[in-house]
Amino acid sequence: MQLFETAKLGNITLQNRVVMAPLTRSRATDNLANDLMAKYYSERATAGLLITEGTSPSVDGIGYARIPGLYTQQQAQAWKKVTSAVHAKGGKIFVQLMQCGRVAHPLNIPAGGRLLAPSALAAPGQMWTDSGGMKDHPVPIEMTEADILKAIGEYKTSAKLAIEAGFDGVELHGANGYLIDQFLNTASNHRKDKWGGSVENRIRFAVEVAKVVTAEIGGDKVGIRVSPYGAFNGMQADAQMDELYASLAAELSKLKLVYVHVVDHSSMGAPAVSAKVKGQIRDLFKGAYILSGGYTSAAQANADLAAGKGDLVAFGRMFISNPNLVAKLKSGAALTAPNPDTFYTPGEKGYTDYPA
Repeated sequence: MQLFETAKLGNITLQNRVVMAPLTRSRATDNLANDLMAKYYSERATAGLLITEGTSPSVDGIGYARIPGLYTQQQAQAWKKVTSAVHAKGGKIFVQLMQCGRVAHPLNIPAGGRLLAPSALAAPGQMWTDSGGMKDHPVPIEMTEADILKAIGEYKTSAKLAIEAGFDGVELHGANGYLIDQFLNTASNHRKDKWGGSVENRIRFAVEVAKVVTAEIGGDKVGIRVSPYGAFNGMQADAQMDELYASLAAELSKLKLVYVHVVDHSSMGAPAVSAKVKGQIRDLFKGAYILSGGYTSAAQANADLAAGKGDLVAFGRMFISNPNLVAKLKSGAALTAPNPDTFYTPGEKGYTDYPA
């Protein structure tokens, strides 16, 4: 199994096993996809699968400045520019649904939205707001049962809109300390009801979201991203971490999700995801497994594919500065380093001005 071979993912065929990982880029003015974003994604359409930046399924979930949404017809229509441009170049694209939960600030949330989380526990650190600069994360409103059920339904509605917008599928963002991960992790979930405490209760939100989304659009169009042992946004490991991800993998496999995307951020200083946890997920989840974390060469990716560690390999930051990353990986050409100063700034600079 090699990186540049075609692969089946549900009912679609990918032109290779290279995945462009979701990368927040903050170019969506008024939370709408636009022509600049269409250019950005279409320039990278030689990847087997593109996964978009985190896109909120709810007005409540807009955590960062200038991230896109997918909860209105206007937003779905705007995304059609992107999906059409990618498909015109032979690419496949999933939208990542990211409800930010407590990783937000009221200055970034549009009118009518609320800063909600499983528990009234503020995320550590600060966040950029366009109108006020850097701000501390505030204490969120603890979600009621009605809030939780509403949020689950919003994922379902957003998934339906995603298909209307031309996406090939959706990825549920269950990693990096955002809402689904906030329910999974004891650092952010102190609930005493059926949504917190035990492993069974803490995975409930993720499983219920997956249930309604797969019922709406089919499991062959639904993946999920998880980050066991991740430390981003205040997440912390506990004694039940291995058990939790084994249980989650088994439950999601029953729903026939098309893939699980496992993030290992050890290359960026986070605790390494143990081979045991990765092996458990690989064994218990029967869909495709996307490897993610620190990949910068075809040789590195091919070695892990050959060892059976996964089926597809995600590349992240190198896609920012190398729109033609697939060609460079094939030829062994030197990769252009990205400029972190322009990762999240508005406009073309550092976004669509890297040579394609």
